[in-house]
Amino acid sequence: MNRVVVGSVLIAVGAFLVVLAPLVRFQVAPALMSAKGDQYGISKLRATGAQYFSVADGKVLTADLDIIVTTRGDVKEASGDRVVWDEFTAVNDVTNGKPGIDFTERRSAFDKRSGVGLNCCGVSIDKEPVELQGQIYKFPFDVEKKSYMVFNSTAGKAFEARFAGEEQVGGLNTYKFEQVVPETRTQTLTAPADWFGMGESGDVQLDRVYSGTNTFWIEPTTGAPVRQEQQRDEVLKSDDGVERSKAFVATAKMTDDTVDGLVKSAREGKSQIDLIRVTLPAVLGVVGVVLFVAGLLLTLRGRRTT
Repeated sequence: MNRVVVGSVLIAVGAFLVVLAPLVRFQVAPALMSAKGDQYGISKLRATGAQYFSVADGKVLTADLDIIVTTRGDVKEASGDRVVWDEFTAVNDVTNGKPGIDFTERRSAFDKRSGVGLNCCGVSIDKEPVELQGQIYKFPFDVEKKSYMVFNSTAGKAFEARFAGEEQVGGLNTYKFEQVVPETRTQTLTAPADWFGMGESGDVQLDRVYSGTNTFWIEPTTGAPVRQEQQRDEVLKSDDGVERSKAFVATAKMTDDTVDGLVKSAREGKSQIDLIRVTLPAVLGVVGVVLFVAGLLLTLRGRRTT
């Protein structure tokens, strides 16, 4: 094979790689950056010195709580840019030996790239239909230093989460966001009046009122949460607005093992994104230019020799 033919092949291959580089950067990479439809994960949180009203005991108990959150993707409902995740949360009182003091179910649909909630596929909280708004589970890829609306499953609404700075979590740089939820009535219930010193007999109606502060530490490239803290203040109030009892007051923090696992996953995701969005296009571009120039020189030399 003469130099002209070899040079022509190198020019063609080089030109192809040069064209392929931006396609990988701007088309292939975004297509691969998405939340998983077959998600499965278990996160654990712990709340030390929490207070909650025990219906079985008719009073407020103080305890250390273990909170286990299991998330599973509904693969059949994942379609196009949509993913659907089901979540089950179990709260256990480890101090007083009372497992299962509270259970919560949640079904969410969201855009697999932006993380914004979608209202379809039977989204609900404890089997009750809900209208999703804002970020669900994750922030968008390439998180910005600004405020985002984040859905709060306890209040059933989205509230602003403000950018609060950068912090290292497990050696990984993260963006910290803080969300303050104002007092929100979440439930009206009926209970014996004597439990709350409101009479010796009969029942009373009380409103369960929730407020709290949620803090998220987000890996900015992937938009994945690597740490979370929930300061939760739920009380029972009578019609006159007087607080009659604590309902659930706790500060829940992810365990070290859960944080370590999330940091590892986010670091791997970031590395993969950097590979297909930065490293691979750069390598393709450089190799393409080298092959193109080499082919051009080889072709010119071949023609001179001829």
